[in-house]
Amino acid sequence: MDASTSTDTSTGTATGTGAAPDRRERGRGVLEGAFALLDALRRNGDEAGVTELALACGVPKGSVHRLLDQLVGVGAVERTGNRYRVGPQLYRLGQAWEPHPGLRPAARLPLQRLRAATGASVVLVVLREEAALTVGSVPGDLEPLLPVRNGLAFRLDTAAGKALRGPLRSGAVLDREDVMEGVCCASLPVRAPDGRTVAALAALVPAGRRLDGLVHAVAGAGAAITRALAGGGGGGGRRRPLPPAALVP
Repeated sequence: MDASTSTDTSTGTATGTGAAPDRRERGRGVLEGAFALLDALRRNGDEAGVTELALACGVPKGSVHRLLDQLVGVGAVERTGNRYRVGPQLYRLGQAWEPHPGLRPAARLPLQRLRAATGASVVLVVLREEAALTVGSVPGDLEPLLPVRNGLAFRLDTAAGKALRGPLRSGAVLDREDVMEGVCCASLPVRAPDGRTVAALAALVPAGRRLDGLVHAVAGAGAAITRALAGGGGGGGRRRPLPPAALVP
């Protein structure tokens, strides 16, 4: 036995400095299990029970129950009876993530105006892990045929994914029921003031709609986002803090 390791005679397990890597491995395993549960809850989209989550994650039910209790304790998960769902603390933490400085606040109003002008379901996507990840969304006429929401990921061979990677020609990337029957889409890159593509904006409408006017509206919304990023509008610059009286500790 290594000189830095002794044996705990009450448990028969190794203690001392040699046990530190084991503790680190166990800690990493707990974190991985917790994130696997959170991702399963996200994919489920609603509430789920212990048995469903154990099957989805390949984790024993006892371990799932213990992890869920800990996640409930820190507000990452909510429990209603025997059902669980993603909690408010996880939402608060997620809202702090910015794929590009000021992008989400800068896009908020242009996305709403694009939806109001066209009736389209509107998404703002960024490139993450070989997918087009939705970081801004406004549901439109396609609900409930194609619900859109933040966190939804599109393949890179969709119109949004192609626009995000940069179209081979100038202009919008169009989808006329190529990916999903009954759904058409117009998408354009969203550029930072220095010309870099930082996101893509896509408007999805029911089949049969003319797309030329939709393309013009998407281009206008993308330009508005770029202007907001350039001027620090919509939160791109330093934000004024809320007065303490408005905050809940």
